[in-house]
Amino acid sequence: MTPHTALENPGAARDADAGRLSLALIAARNLTLAWLAAFEDSAHGALAPLAGSPPAAWRVGHAAWWIDHWIVRHVHAQRGEHGEAGRPRLAPAAPECDRVFAPLQASHAAAGGLALPAPDVLRAYLADTLEAALELLGRADGDDDALHFYRLALLHEDRLGETLAALAQAAGLVDGPWPPAPPARAQRPPLWMPAQRFAVGVTPGGLVLGPERWAHEVAIPEFEIDAQPVSWARLAEFAEDGGYDEPRWWTRAGWAWAQTVERRAPRDVEQLRHGVVRLVHGRLQRAAAAQPATHLTRHEAEAWCRWAGRRLPTEPEWELAACRAASRGFVWGDVLEWVAGRGRPWPGHQPVAGEPDPLVPGAAVLRGASTATPRRSVHPRARRFAADTDDQWPCGFRSCAV
Repeated sequence: MTPHTALENPGAARDADAGRLSLALIAARNLTLAWLAAFEDSAHGALAPLAGSPPAAWRVGHAAWWIDHWIVRHVHAQRGEHGEAGRPRLAPAAPECDRVFAPLQASHAAAGGLALPAPDVLRAYLADTLEAALELLGRADGDDDALHFYRLALLHEDRLGETLAALAQAAGLVDGPWPPAPPARAQRPPLWMPAQRFAVGVTPGGLVLGPERWAHEVAIPEFEIDAQPVSWARLAEFAEDGGYDEPRWWTRAGWAWAQTVERRAPRDVEQLRHGVVRLVHGRLQRAAAAQPATHLTRHEAEAWCRWAGRRLPTEPEWELAACRAASRGFVWGDVLEWVAGRGRPWPGHQPVAGEPDPLVPGAAVLRGASTATPRRSVHPRARRFAADTDDQWPCGFRSCAV
């Protein structure tokens, strides 16, 4: 197996050795630079903040800051999580960039009140920090502690690629390194899963994020779950039956949101009846009826489930099916998927300094991955957290029998 091939295996980012990490970090940074160029060339002013979100240029600069702060200037980085993260750092090579792209500046950047460096300064910062990190990686030991922050940097940059794709879609950006559309799949019958005990979460070894800590056994009653996410065809049936006009299908909070934003169809959908037409990458496109529905809020997912007489899967149900039912036709990884319940810690939860997906108690939970997720960062036990109203991500859902 070549290093490049190994990088495309699901989960490879979590246990990659120094050689594969070096290749993957370069590939991830090249994608970041391609997105930055697309935003800069946009005729839509897409470098401006979107709905309270920091602009693309700030997010890109923050990726360089992350590597500089957690690897290049962190004198105990070789000790991984045991490296006293709060200790003083080495002096920054670019003090102005260090100040502008620190996490505390995110809100100022989102409000448009932060002057960002010139493009050539930003690109030099990106190049210098990555070069310094790769030089240190070349001398690093091969154990989990020594590679911890490099693996975390790769996951962080892969998440950035997903974020930039979502921002570009929301901004109507026409050109960019777009991920492939979710595939259209023939409808398969739901799967029945017998009652069993199952270890939810991740065991120690490699990179394990805080919300996944630690593996613990739970009892899961028998359940029936969709083999694949709900398609546009199935969502269109809900809309054609007046689902967006009938409050009984919605939670109180969901109905209030739908009325406030005057939601009559999923985001970017121009037509649901007689075929789905969406605004994608700044252009109107027909969506295949068998493609998974995407850019849905959890409110919409819950409303569809009530209308269909079904429910969202729990986290343990979803994780069990993803880990044990793939051979039976359980398909995931086309869209991020809303699940039931709220963000809560697993027993033994430990936050991980600098991680991209920290636990947000009480937030809605997303499982799986999307076509924008590099395969090396796909993991069946990964957890993400978002607001019930968040529709910028490529989010869909599947359902379970009540």
